[in-house]
Amino acid sequence: MVYYNLSSYNSDMFLVGILSWWYGNGWFARIQILKRQLSFSADFFSIGLLFSTIFAPYRQISAGEVTGSFRDQLQAFIDRTISRFVGAFVRIFMIIVGLIAMLLQVIFGIVVIIIWPIFPIFFVIGLILMVIGWVPQWTI
Repeated sequence: MVYYNLSSYNSDMFLVGILSWWYGNGWFARIQILKRQLSFSADFFSIGLLFSTIFAPYRQISAGEVTGSFRDQLQAFIDRTISRFVGAFVRIFMIIVGLIAMLLQVIFGIVVIIIWPIFPIFFVIGLILMVIGWVPQWTI
């Protein structure tokens, strides 16, 4: 059984360690988390792939060469053209949805990164308010 001598434990160093992590590595870790979230969202919505295939036919089974009369070739051309416009519309819509999701992630991430240094102050203010016995007055 292992016994720890708690009387020799320096609580000041513990607090310094927490604060140095909070204002150092913790802050940079939040930035890395935001970068990973944005990378995941770009991959999830396949934004790069959608841009590169924006005018590709949309779920068209027979997009190959059509032989036959002029009418059959014209019909195939119109089918492929409509399929490309539908594909472009769907891809542009998904790109916009993905970019909006990423924009919201950036806004929320920047707010968290800006407020990050202030969070420990909220804990101290809460402790002070608890000690003095302050109770919020909720009025409707």
